[in-house]
Formats: sequence, structure tokens, C-alpha cells
Amino acid sequence: MKQTILQVVQHLRPGGIETMALELMRQLGTDHKVHLVSLEGSYQQAVNAWPRLASVGTQLHFLDKQPGVSVSTLWHLCTLIKRLQISAIHSHHTGPLLYAGLAGKVTGVRAHIHTEHDVWYLMKQKNRRLQRVLLGLISPTVVADCNQVASQLNHYFPTTAVQVINNGIDMQHFIPPSAKQKQLLRQRLGLPARSFLIGCAARLEQVKNHSMLIDVFAKISGNATLVLAGDGSLRQSLMAKCKKLGICDKVYFLGNLDEVLPFYQSLDLFCLVSHNEGLPLSPIEAQACAVPAILTDVGGCHSIICPTTGTLIEPGNARMLEKAIVKQMQSHLGSSPRPFAVAVGDLQETVSSYRSLLT
Repeated sequence: MKQTILQVVQHLRPGGIETMALELMRQLGTDHKVHLVSLEGSYQQAVNAWPRLASVGTQLHFLDKQPGVSVSTLWHLCTLIKRLQISAIHSHHTGPLLYAGLAGKVTGVRAHIHTEHDVWYLMKQKNRRLQRVLLGLISPTVVADCNQVASQLNHYFPTTAVQVINNGIDMQHFIPPSAKQKQLLRQRLGLPARSFLIGCAARLEQVKNHSMLIDVFAKISGNATLVLAGDGSLRQSLMAKCKKLGICDKVYFLGNLDEVLPFYQSLDLFCLVSHNEGLPLSPIEAQACAVPAILTDVGGCHSIICPTTGTLIEPGNARMLEKAIVKQMQSHLGSSPRPFAVAVGDLQETVSSYRSLLT
């Protein structure tokens, strides 16, 4: 049965949740009519930060919600649901669950899928209380993006049934480059042609722990370069740290990238050393491009790192990170992490699972 689906996110800025929502819109759009609502921000703000959104067109909607509880946002969302004749709602995270869930109740939309992409915010008791009330009131079909998130949800909310649908990426898009392509892409991005490139794609926020990555990189000898894709509130302080450490000429801040594929295809090693994660997409994207990864053992990261080519380290352990980077720089293994990435993170499996929930 063809549905008119409304996905609801907190904001539309470059990130894992937002990328997943866009991919679901694109893939499910072959069978259903799919719209995407951002509670916060405006269309122009979103497109300025993420130009790829311009191609989505009239399927995007922005409610420009301001901080705090907003009755007007709920009213606008109810109006939108009625106008678009929405038959199914898919919310991502707690804020969207609150507004989309209540709006769905008011407008009589019975089908509601809610996906949790991480659970670290539930460590606060007041957040757990709110989530418990919402789950009881709205009774959505609850999905976790990995087994680790599902386990925590089951711990906090034992009476709520949780299904697991792993996040995935488009394996036809994220592919390894040839040696010639790799050099051309580095040139296009303004990156050193002969250096060992270590990359990270993540918001420049404390939870991603770029500070430790930079500190460790400063100790690495040899011809290495650190390339950071993404933006955030810590950009200036991280750049100041690089200046203090005397490595400004070896660290590149690329900002938000509208297309991340050339970034991954330029790398020799990918590092994500976050304090907290759910099931991040970036390590899967890097490994699909045949780039080995180093990840911290948080959230579902241990389930998406290639056991042959990758390294899992303790969160916050700078010494382990340094050893792992040095080992990767000295490694000459011919194996590729791509087959593993395809096995654990193919978008088609993700879409198929969500499609089954909608029929």
C-alpha cells in the first residue's frame, strides 16, 4: 500500500541522522511519497550549510522552531500533516518524537515509526522520564540503529518492544578510487599528494574528541597529514590548538563538504575517536572506499569495524590511538575493508527493513 510518509528531524545540518533521513527519502520515494520536516531552522539556512538539499525541492519543510517548548511548532506541524495528507510518521530522536507524536495523535495518523540513533542523552534521568512518557502516550514502533542502542533502550524501557535496523550507506556510490583518481582528488581538495592522509569526518564538537586526535597526531613522526571534514562550535579552538602545537601546516580543516566521497577516496586512514556514538555512518563510508579505520569502542562501533584491517581502541586512550596510527602507517597489508563494509552496512538492507514496516 502506497503511503505518504513524513520524516521528522530536529534540524537539517550535515550529520549521520540527517544523511540517513535523506537516503531513506530517496530510496523509499520509489514506492511512497516521502516528505522531510526539520523542526529547527529555515530552508535558506539549511541549503547554505548543505547545498545538496537544494536538489530535494518541495519535499523539504522547515518550521523554524526556537529554543524551548513551542506550541506554535506543534500547530504548524498539525497543519502540515493535514495538508499533505500524511498516512505515516517517522521520527528521529526525542524532540521529533515529542512534536511528531503529539501532532500525529491530534491529526489521527496511526502509523508512527520512531528511530533512536544513540542513547547517551538518556543517561540523564529527566530525559528518560520524558522518553518514557512519550513512548507510553504515542506507542510508536520503536527502532534502534544497532544492537547496542537496542540493549540500552531495553534496559531503560523494559516494557517497550525494540526492533533493530542497522544504518546503511549506498555501496554503489561509496567505492574505492584508482591510484590515479586518488592523486587527482587530493589535488582537487588541495591536499598533499605524497603524504599519509589521516582523516576524520565529524561535527567539530566535544563529543567527537578531535582534541585528543590532534594531540596524538602532533606526536606522530613521518610524512603524515591530518584532514578534518565537518564544522562546529570548536573549530576556532581546535585551530588554535594546532597553532600552539606547531602543526598548522599539517592539519587541514575542510569544513562541511556537500559531497564527502572525494574526501574518503583521498585518505589512507580514517579515525573516529568519539566519546559517544550510536551507529555512525562515516566509518562505513570510509571502509567502503577501501580505507582502514580506527574507532573508539563506543555504541555500535565494534560491529562496523573490519576485524582484519581496522583497530578498536578504548575511548579517551591517547596511547592506544598513537600505537594504532603508527601501526597503520607501517602496515603494508593488501586486504581491503570494503567486503566487510558491504556485508554490515548496505543501505538496501536498511531500506528493505523500513519498507516492510510501512506495508
